Amino acid sequence: MRLEPLGNKVIIKRLEAESRTAGGIHLPDSAKEKPREGRILSVGRGRCLADGSRVAPQVREGDRVLFTSWAGTEVVVDGEDFLILGEDEILAVLE
Repeated sequence: MRLEPLGNKVIIKRLEAESRTAGGIHLPDSAKEKPREGRILSVGRGRCLADGSRVAPQVREGDRVLFTSWAGTEVVVDGEDFLILGEDEILAVLE
């Protein structure tokens, strides 16, 4: 199945959560926080303005981004977890 974002939406794959603390303690899955960074897999065509023109997205496929813990909508497609969120919910691009 193909997942394609519309408008100013992006499809993100969350990066894996850390399995150890800074002190070296191994964390069980129940104690891990949801990662707040991910890699953009697909980008929509951009936001549509009232006059019908589009604003080009500021992010690109492959960008590593930060977002809030509760941003977007989680979906499962073919057994894989993805996050669909608006471009305005992205806090920063990591380089």
